[in-house]
Amino acid sequence: MTGRWFTVLITVLAAALTGCAVTRSHPDSIADLAAIATFNQRYLQAINDGDIAALSALTTEDHIMLAPNRPPLIGKDANDNANLRAFEQFDIDETWTPEETVVAGDWAWQRGTYKVIATPKSDGASHTSTGNFLRIYRRQPDGSWRMIRDMFNSDQPPASN
Repeated sequence: MTGRWFTVLITVLAAALTGCAVTRSHPDSIADLAAIATFNQRYLQAINDGDIAALSALTTEDHIMLAPNRPPLIGKDANDNANLRAFEQFDIDETWTPEETVVAGDWAWQRGTYKVIATPKSDGASHTSTGNFLRIYRRQPDGSWRMIRDMFNSDQPPASN
């Protein structure tokens, strides 16, 4: 009798755990992926328009940007100040190509490539940079998605000194 109950218990536990695994492995709803894509369009449009107010409105207080060869930009104010300096100096034409987006409950991450053409507002030639990015998103209390971590690296070799 004990063997039978043990078998039943194992079967019930396996079914319960399988149910949990299915729930956790299938949070990539079409609506979440579309909401992240829409957020990215708005964020990218704000960058390309040089619209610091729109970009700031899309940035969370705990946003952190990890850029190559410099300390992290931690928080909304640090990000806003860096973006403002960039917008004052350059016209920016940036594109992103997400290659992978994974949603896991209230968190998501995205990997892809980018291209930035920065044209000085004063005299000077445009500079093009291409590379890879990794971003982390978090669902906000209102159900919207926001990027809270942004890390990228360039495909170009470092400039020689």
